[in-house]
Amino acid sequence: MSRQQDPKGVILTGYISNIEVLSPASGVNSAEEIESSSLSRRTGHYSVQNRAKNAPGKPPYHRCNSQDSLDELAMDDYWTEVENITLSAEGDAEPQEEVQLKVPDEGEQEEAWLTEAGLATLFDESASDPEDMMGLLSTLTRTQAAAVEKRVEKLQQTLRKRNKQHQVPDVRDIFKLPGTPESKEDEAKSPERSENRKKDITTDGQAMGLGNRAGPAEQSVSEPETDINLEVSFSDQALSYKEGSKGSSEALTDADDKLPNFKLSRDKTGLTKVGDLSPQDMKKVHRLVLIEMTALFDTAGIDLKTHKAVKLKVKESGLFGVPLAALLEQDQRRQPGTRVPIILQRLISHIEDEGLDTEGLLRIPGAAIRVKAVCVELEGKFYEGLFPWESLKQHDAASLLKLFIRELPHPLLTVEYLSAFIAVLKLPTKKQQLQALNLLVLLLPESSRDTLKALMEFFQRVIDHKEQNKMTLNNVAVVMAPNIFMFKGFRNKISEQQEFSLATETANIVRLLIRYQNLLWTIPKFIMNQVRKQNTENQKKMSKDRAMMKLLKKMAYEREKHEKPLSEVDSSSQGFIRVQAPQFSKVSMAVQLTEELQASDVLSRFLSQDSMLSVCVCSSSVSVKREDLCLYEIGGNIQERCLDEETYMKDLLELNPSAEWFIKCIQR
Repeated sequence: MSRQQDPKGVILTGYISNIEVLSPASGVNSAEEIESSSLSRRTGHYSVQNRAKNAPGKPPYHRCNSQDSLDELAMDDYWTEVENITLSAEGDAEPQEEVQLKVPDEGEQEEAWLTEAGLATLFDESASDPEDMMGLLSTLTRTQAAAVEKRVEKLQQTLRKRNKQHQVPDVRDIFKLPGTPESKEDEAKSPERSENRKKDITTDGQAMGLGNRAGPAEQSVSEPETDINLEVSFSDQALSYKEGSKGSSEALTDADDKLPNFKLSRDKTGLTKVGDLSPQDMKKVHRLVLIEMTALFDTAGIDLKTHKAVKLKVKESGLFGVPLAALLEQDQRRQPGTRVPIILQRLISHIEDEGLDTEGLLRIPGAAIRVKAVCVELEGKFYEGLFPWESLKQHDAASLLKLFIRELPHPLLTVEYLSAFIAVLKLPTKKQQLQALNLLVLLLPESSRDTLKALMEFFQRVIDHKEQNKMTLNNVAVVMAPNIFMFKGFRNKISEQQEFSLATETANIVRLLIRYQNLLWTIPKFIMNQVRKQNTENQKKMSKDRAMMKLLKKMAYEREKHEKPLSEVDSSSQGFIRVQAPQFSKVSMAVQLTEELQASDVLSRFLSQDSMLSVCVCSSSVSVKREDLCLYEIGGNIQERCLDEETYMKDLLELNPSAEWFIKCIQR
C-alpha cells in the first residue's frame, strides 16, 4: 500500500489489497498482529480494555477529527453489538458466501467512471449513447470540468502504456471553446494558455444563461455557517474555501443537540426531492452528481478508489439474504409500486406497534436461538400471511431488522460507494461532509436509497422517544453502524487497528445520515439547472429536423385558437396559467399569476372545500386525499417534476416559460 501525506495532513492512499478497502487512512499491522487480531475476534473478545496491547485501558488507535463527537466510553455499545453479531452468526447451518471485492486494473476505473458519467464516447467512438455528450459537457462547472479532464488524462496515460492503437481525444480538444482556431501544436507553444483554460471554462459556464454558475471567487462566502447553498456547485464552494475563505473550525460534542442546525436556503422555484423527477431526468441527475461528487473529493485532495463486488451465488427468493433488487421485484408482484421490502416494513410496524418507549430498543438483543427460529418461520409463513406476529417479542423483532440488513448479499450502501461514504469524514468542514453525503445518497441505486430512507426515518422515530427508551442519536448510531457497514467477510479483510478506526468513523456517518436525513434526499438546484440546460441543448439539436413538425404544430395552434374561448388563448401572456387535471371531472382551469402565488395555492383553488376528491381510475371513481395530489411541471426544459408546495409559480414560469401544469396523483 502506498501512502502520501500533503502539508495539510490529508492522507492520499493507493489501494492495492482488499485488506485496506474500507480504511484507506489506517495504519498497516504486521502479519503477526493481523493474525493475533483475527484470533481475538474469533474468540469473541471485544471490550476496549481487552483489545489494547501497549496501553492498558486504551485502544491502540489514534484520534482524528471524525472522533471528536464520540469518545471511547460512547463506543462500548458498538463493541457489544459486534460481539452480538459474531455470536449470532456462530452455528449457521448454511453460512453465506463472503463478499469478494475486485480492485480495478489500471485504467479500468477511469473507463468505468467515464461510462457511468455518460462520457464513454471520449474513449470509445463506437459507444452508442442516446444522451448528447456535448450537451452534458457544455453544462459543467469549472471544478466538474477539471474532474473530467483528470480522468481522461489518466486514461490517456494508461492507454499509451499499453501501446494501444486507440485514439483518445485530447482533453484540450474536449473543452476547447467554440470558435477557437488554435491547434494542439499552437497551444503547446503557449504555456500560459494551460493556466488560462480553467478561467475560460468558468467564463463559458457563466455564459450559458444559468445564474448559479459563477466561479467560486465571485460567490459570497459570508452566508451563515448553518446555511446549505444549493445554487452553487458544492465543489466550487469547496474550492473557494480552499483558496482562502475563512471558515470557523467545527468541533462537535457528544450531545445530540450540539450538531450544527444545517438548513437549506429556500429557493422560489421550489426544492426538488428524490422521486419528484421522471426517470429520464434522474438519469441525467445521476451522471451530473457522479461528476460533482468526484470533483468535490478532488478539490480536497482525496483520491477515491471504487470497487466492484465479484459475482456471488445468492438466493433468488425468500426474505433474508436476498439481493434488494430481487426482493423488491418479488414484492412488487404481490403489491405493485412497492419501494421498500415488505418484510422490512412489517418489522418496523411491529416494533412501533409494541411501543417505542421500551428502554434499550435496538440496543438490547433478542434471544439468539429464538431469533434464528423466528427467521426460519418467517421464511416459510410470511407471504402466506400465516406468521403469528402477536407472539413476536419486540427485541426479537429489532434483532430481525438488523439481521435483515446484515444478511443482504451486498452492503446497503453498495460496494461501489462504501469507501466513499467513509472517506466523507476526511473533508475539512462539516458542511462539506454533509454536501458529500447528499451526493452519495443520490448516487445509490433506487432500491438502496429508498430502503435507507425508510430506516433513517424509523431511527428518528425511535430517537424521538429518547426520554423513555434511553436511545439518543449517538446511541442509535453506535448500535446500527456495524449492522450497516459490516458486510459478509468484512472483519476478515481488515486489521484490528483499522477496525478501531472504522468503528468511530462509521458511527459518525450513521449519525449524520439520521440527523440530516431531511436534507440528504434533496437534489441541489445547481444540478437541476444543469439538467434544464442539457434538456434545452438537446431540444435545439432535435429541432433542426422538425420542419414538418413545426408546420403541423402551427396548423394545430391555429385550429385550437379558433376552437378555444378567448379566455383560454395565450393565457400566460395575459397573467394567467392554465392548470390541467385530466384525471378529474374538473378538466382544467385558469389561475391568475401573482408574485405570491404558490403551488399550494393552485391546489387549494382547484380542489373543493371537501377533504376528499374523486378521481377516475379505470372508469370508476376512487376517493383521494389532498396530500396525495401534486402540481406537476411538465415540458419545456424539464421532462416532469412534482412541485414543492412552496414553489412560487411566477418565478418558476420565468425559469421554464414553455412548461405546462398538471394536477395528478403522486406516484408513490
